Amino acid sequence: MKHTLLILTFIISIPLCSTAQKSNLAPTPPMGFMTWNYFGDNITEQDVKSIADAMLEEGLVELGYDYIFIDDGWQGGRDNKNNIIPDPEKFPSGIKALADYLHERGMKLGIYSDAAQLTCAGYTASLGFEEQDAKTFAEWEVDYLKYDYCFAPTDRETAEKRYIKMADALKATDRDIVFAVCEWGQREPWLWAEEAGGQLWRTTYDIRDKWKADAPEGADLHEESIGYGILDILEINAELDEYAGPGGWNDPDMLVVGLHGKSGPSKDQGGTGATNTEYQSQMSLWSLMAAPLMISNDVRNMDDATRAILTNKDILAIDQDPLGKQAKRVINENGWQVFVKPLADGTYAVGILNADEKKRRFKSKLSDLGIDGKYQLFDVWNKETHKKTNKLNFKVKSHETLVFKLTN
Repeated sequence: MKHTLLILTFIISIPLCSTAQKSNLAPTPPMGFMTWNYFGDNITEQDVKSIADAMLEEGLVELGYDYIFIDDGWQGGRDNKNNIIPDPEKFPSGIKALADYLHERGMKLGIYSDAAQLTCAGYTASLGFEEQDAKTFAEWEVDYLKYDYCFAPTDRETAEKRYIKMADALKATDRDIVFAVCEWGQREPWLWAEEAGGQLWRTTYDIRDKWKADAPEGADLHEESIGYGILDILEINAELDEYAGPGGWNDPDMLVVGLHGKSGPSKDQGGTGATNTEYQSQMSLWSLMAAPLMISNDVRNMDDATRAILTNKDILAIDQDPLGKQAKRVINENGWQVFVKPLADGTYAVGILNADEKKRRFKSKLSDLGIDGKYQLFDVWNKETHKKTNKLNFKVKSHETLVFKLTN
């Protein structure tokens, strides 16, 4: 009887979780191009190929941007055996042929579905067909699945069950497919998504192409359809540093760098564009926060400023640092935000954001940021090295983020 009680106690105490173990699929944050912000649901096979060709020509793939993530709008319904199929007009060669095109060029393919009957844009989704769709994605040699949550119940328990079901279906295919949980942070996925089988999880609603929302303090940006800007997303994701690490990343949504208010869903809800300084700040802040870096501007027609932001090897190294620590926000007052990110070599990256509307001088001792000793300060953007010091004393432009790599 005692043994029976012990077994029953063990069974009852088993948590609701996926059979997935801690993943090595995303040891560093995924990088690539995501189609939604620029193309919306009008994405085509030729668009994907032209983006891939441009990414190679621009050297982006060599820098680590090796995914192309096809977002909503690729679906063409189901065939007479209920297999999900691509839209034959948008993708006449099929998804497998497109995956082959990318793989032959050293790239990887991501695709999209939803944990309901329809996707956010009203296309065929995967609820009730998880095993069948996962098998299809694996047969197509897909490398990544973004799994959205439109038209699904609002409670957390249902979300966990639906994400677990797809995660287990992906695992059963024996193909390595990165699983991106995209329920927009409303059910606190940082607390459960990794255990449910995800390698990254969206922490916020969609980002728009702007610095911040034009809204009174306390406004519900989603309910009032105002839209989240870079700074609004930052305020949410910056608080979640303890939940990120190798194999499991907080995802504050795509980079809007270089969009300049052009095309696609990112221009909705006030997304009329940001300045190059603000775009550079997004790149800085996302990299400090070990975020997935998903380009969404038209890489076929980049200007020099956009190219310089997206191809800065030093800021990319901070994002991709193998220690996998998300920076901790150690100061958030008087319009200053300061981030400290421990790095694998035992040093630090420090970011200083001036969220104020005017240029100001920032002064602080490194010890006040939790860093002891003296360090050389390498300015990641200006490529200047400052002599060893235990202090920070710099002018920072409005909405600018300075980033320093501290070296001994």
